[in-house]
Amino acid sequence: MLLAIDIGNTHTVFGLHREGKWVEIWRKHTNQLETEDELAAWFLQLSRERSVEGLPRACICASVVPAATQATELLAKKWFQCPIRFLESGESVGLPIQYYPPESVGADRIANALGAIEKYTLPAVIVDFGTATTFDVISGDGVYLGGAIFPGVEVSMEALSSRAAKLPQFSLKTPKVAIGKTTRESLQSGHVFGYVGAIHEILERISDELGTRPTIVGTGGLATMFGELSDAIEIIDPTLTLDGLVIAAHRLGIA
Repeated sequence: MLLAIDIGNTHTVFGLHREGKWVEIWRKHTNQLETEDELAAWFLQLSRERSVEGLPRACICASVVPAATQATELLAKKWFQCPIRFLESGESVGLPIQYYPPESVGADRIANALGAIEKYTLPAVIVDFGTATTFDVISGDGVYLGGAIFPGVEVSMEALSSRAAKLPQFSLKTPKVAIGKTTRESLQSGHVFGYVGAIHEILERISDELGTRPTIVGTGGLATMFGELSDAIEIIDPTLTLDGLVIAAHRLGIA
């Protein structure tokens, strides 16, 4: 059984993969202060509750939070007594990268690209809705071309609230109308519909530069919400990053 781990700025996703299928997928808040023992207690309790048989025999991990990687490494070595491999930024794993410098491409973006190449018609664009929203472009012949990055909607909400003292706190939910009748409704409308507009504009420009309509895949924590609001996003794939990590694990010889 392979354990694939995607450590993001806000959430960490654990996926147990066996015989070509996901056995379990669990999500938790990323905690840079958490020890390997605390991680193990959480993991083993969920395993018991879900009647998961056996421990991982290998781990593959993509992390954008260096401070959280040590506990994850010790979780594998101390508690599971299995090898762990961290997919490095810029590591090609058979993926040609036209991005400079290549090592600045995050491991999560590489995993997304591997997953998309394996699962979808190319060219493709992956929109990953996380703490930052990333657009990753894959050419028709499977080359990583680059993309775009802008702040995630929740980061924008927090930034505005911290800089505008008189504006109220507000939750992220889909507005019923664009014309807000209260300040909170106006904030929700501006953030949600403005975000959808930004997604459409970036995807339109990427399509123009490619000269063809790519397959557009959404993933990440807010993909379902914005996928429902945007007709530009054709496919919602919540396991794309984990699927890419499994592919990387096979190519690296640990699965």
